[in-house]
Amino acid sequence: MSTIRLILSLSAILFATLWAEGRRAPEAFKDLDRQLELRPVHLAKRQKHIDSLTSKLSTQESNHRLLAAIAEAYSGFDNDSALVYLTRAIENSRGVHRNHYIWKRSSLLPLAGFFQNAESDFSAIDPDSVPMHLLPSYYDAGRQLYSYLSAFFNSYPDIKAKYSAKALYMQEKLLGTLPQESADYKFNLGEYYFLTGSYVKAKVLLQELIDNMPEHSKFSARAAHHLASIAHTEGDDDSYAYYLALSAIADLKSATREVASLQELGVQLHTRGDVSRAYHYLSTAVENAVECRAPLRMIESSKSLPLIERAHSASIQKWRRNMYMVVAMLALLLLGLGVTLFLLRREMKKMANLQIKLRAANTAKEVYISRFLQLCSIYMDKLNQFCKISARKIAAGQTDELYRMVKSGKFIEEQSNEFYQVFDSAFLHIYPGFVDEVNALLLPDCQIELKDGEKLNTDLRILAFMRLGIEESARIAQVLNYSLNTIYAYRNRLKARAINRDTFEADIMKIDSAT
Repeated sequence: MSTIRLILSLSAILFATLWAEGRRAPEAFKDLDRQLELRPVHLAKRQKHIDSLTSKLSTQESNHRLLAAIAEAYSGFDNDSALVYLTRAIENSRGVHRNHYIWKRSSLLPLAGFFQNAESDFSAIDPDSVPMHLLPSYYDAGRQLYSYLSAFFNSYPDIKAKYSAKALYMQEKLLGTLPQESADYKFNLGEYYFLTGSYVKAKVLLQELIDNMPEHSKFSARAAHHLASIAHTEGDDDSYAYYLALSAIADLKSATREVASLQELGVQLHTRGDVSRAYHYLSTAVENAVECRAPLRMIESSKSLPLIERAHSASIQKWRRNMYMVVAMLALLLLGLGVTLFLLRREMKKMANLQIKLRAANTAKEVYISRFLQLCSIYMDKLNQFCKISARKIAAGQTDELYRMVKSGKFIEEQSNEFYQVFDSAFLHIYPGFVDEVNALLLPDCQIELKDGEKLNTDLRILAFMRLGIEESARIAQVLNYSLNTIYAYRNRLKARAINRDTFEADIMKIDSAT
């Protein structure tokens, strides 16, 4: 039965591999690029979870379980903080709990460079004193501790072999404490097969985990990384890059900064000529190592700095080439723009000439109005002289009734009112917004209010004459049939009501006619 099961599993792996060939690295890279854009979101989500735990410390600062939970939340995210909270948990606990936190801390100390402390602290704990239900945690911590030590001594084969053997021993012991149907057991067994060179069996178990577990689970990234290592050993570069991308995606979704996949993928892409992605991935890997504050990862990441520099230089060269192309295109566009501007300039000249004609027509309109008013002024002056002559004749004894009618001034008043009606209508036709614009120049409590039926009053007519160019008070007095002193008094009173007295009359001259 076990043989049949193995054959079925291998068939499933083969099918999955063939399906993956359709997607392979390009699709995985696109997904990875999207997750890199979402990296701040994933990190913020994990930080929010950590903050929700640390907020409880104000009332439970000596609660070793809460301190350990915070340390666990920081694990793989901020190694220094994880060690700080584990140390506090150790200080606030006794007996089995204290030992539990000590071996948990021992598994993280190598990342901070405390190799001797990590090994001595872990070795000080007697495995026989560990309760049965904590044995999986104890052996998993030992496996992780010795794996880190083995990775650090890559350049020293004898020391590396010693720690690798210890890590493998811890994993064997761990497998004996885990339920065989659990995900922990399947992953550790797959990892054990991988470390012992049983790649076919490792593929079966690790691929099954990837297919059946969420991408952000604690095993997805590690399982994909092991499959990438197997592909690399077998010389399958496409699968190597593909599984590294899957591993990096899982790390990003779980907001894990203590990673290796993204750095390895950056190096691999650099060899494949994908310089832009290589630079992006390697830079992010270094950023992760620094933010996680794990010196061991920083040392590993620093090895990729020359690649980052070369990738950056290549990126600059590419940018320069693109810039030269853009400059050439801009030169062509400028040439086209020059031709267009030449044509536009001819059209603008036509428009300018048209505007000059319009302004001239507008000026002529004002001149015509001014002349019309001058004629009216002359007419009223003559009419006034006639009235005076008539009055003298009547005074000499000629027609008492005529004398009384002329002396009363009703005739002149009637003529003046008729003139005002004609003038008001004509002026407001040219300057329809004159009243509102004048009020805008006056203080709020000094606004001009017209009576019912009025178009303009004396104040507005004086200002209207000024706007039309009749600025002499004598001429305005003559037209309106007021004394010169009365006109002076009106103009001074209007200035006193203005927001800006010094420029009031100049502001009146700036009021535009209707367009």
